[in-house]
Amino acid sequence: PGHPRALVLTPTRELASQVCERLADPAAAMGLRVLDVVGGVNINRHIRSLAAPVDLLVATPGRAQDLLDQGKLFFDEVVVTALDEADQMADMGFLPQVRRLMDRTPKTGQRLLFSATLDGDVQKLITRYLTDPVTHSTAPVQASVDTMDHHRLLVGDRDERNDIVLRIGAREGKTIMFMRTKHGVDRQVKKLRREGVQAAGLHGDKGQSTRTNALAGFSDGSVPVLVATDIAARGIDIHDVSLVVHVDPPAEHKAYLHRAGRTARAGLSGTVVTLVMDEQRKEVEAMMRKAGVKAPEVRVTADSDALAKITGARVPSGVPLPVPGQQQTQSRKKPSSRPTPQGEARQRSRTGRPAGQRRGRRSS
Repeated sequence: PGHPRALVLTPTRELASQVCERLADPAAAMGLRVLDVVGGVNINRHIRSLAAPVDLLVATPGRAQDLLDQGKLFFDEVVVTALDEADQMADMGFLPQVRRLMDRTPKTGQRLLFSATLDGDVQKLITRYLTDPVTHSTAPVQASVDTMDHHRLLVGDRDERNDIVLRIGAREGKTIMFMRTKHGVDRQVKKLRREGVQAAGLHGDKGQSTRTNALAGFSDGSVPVLVATDIAARGIDIHDVSLVVHVDPPAEHKAYLHRAGRTARAGLSGTVVTLVMDEQRKEVEAMMRKAGVKAPEVRVTADSDALAKITGARVPSGVPLPVPGQQQTQSRKKPSSRPTPQGEARQRSRTGRPAGQRRGRRSS
């Protein structure tokens, strides 16, 4: 127990869950046990799971380190190690942990590294941990696939943009909206739900169950709008996303390409729109140029035909929806601490005294 033979390190909980899910069937056919250990889940649950032998462990770096430190996990029998989305782990600041974990694995084992880029810190990992590596390259990330349409929508100021986002959120089909910050995600979800749009948020500060429920609802279509930070832009394979909206344009072109790649997957068509406020035009134009994307620029308003034609935008219902997980607290009134007149009368009839009057102490 606690001595896996294969290790996969991923930057996010969602990706770990997806990898574990994809490995489940072939592992079961070979009689192997797969387990994922990720942050945001009670560590005692992982400790109990590790009490039984595990063949293949899928982990986020932080939780793997926690279990190693507690003496519940050991890497001395690992024969295959895979680093998935290594460049994203570098971007998220995980490399010091990754190096500590890799140092605990036997040097004689096989090591695999998957990354969108092989430069900078990723190249340092390759030099340090891979012996005489062989590079296999797939098609580079690009946003110019035949089934993907790109548009820059000039939206004026922030208030006008907010109205446009609400209209887009009410469209039919699955939509991912990207924001730069976690606070921006939470705020946008509240705005959408106030107007009757079924939306859920996804970012790193949300608990594991909340993130799992958000992705499950989005995948099955019960929650058609997912508002996310860049955590959802890589590695998450969600079927049939027809629209990607850069509510906040990304800071650099690689992020644009990875965000855009959530649509037009597996031969399906998709649309990518970037909402551009007037003061953002120059920086967005430069970013698009670096990304190699040709996106026509269109001035739109919430009521414009162009917006409806490009995105399918329509007027939301306006019927407010509660924040996920708060349905009961919003629909159930807090009971009053003061008794009603009817309640006081009932108490009087039972005790012969007004409500709240205590029985006198008997003298001895």
